[in-house]
Amino acid sequence: MKKLKHEAELVKEALQAGMKYGEDRGAVIFEPTDSVSERILYIYRLLVHDKKIQPLPEDQVSQKSMRHKLALWYAKQLPKGHPLLK
Repeated sequence: MKKLKHEAELVKEALQAGMKYGEDRGAVIFEPTDSVSERILYIYRLLVHDKKIQPLPEDQVSQKSMRHKLALWYAKQLPKGHPLLK
């Protein structure tokens, strides 16, 4: 798993986009007390369930790998030439 150049920023934006996606879909209401790791896990599972991303093998699911998958998912939605893709 090769780390993306702006992976931290992509994960942050993916978290926001994933939360919006889940709430717009009516699947979840995130609470301010939810931890980042809980949000990442829920968004990852929701995107896998909706077939938006390929699931990881269950023995490879970790916070690091889920963050990477969310960053890749978000990066694919960005237009070419976006600063986070450079």
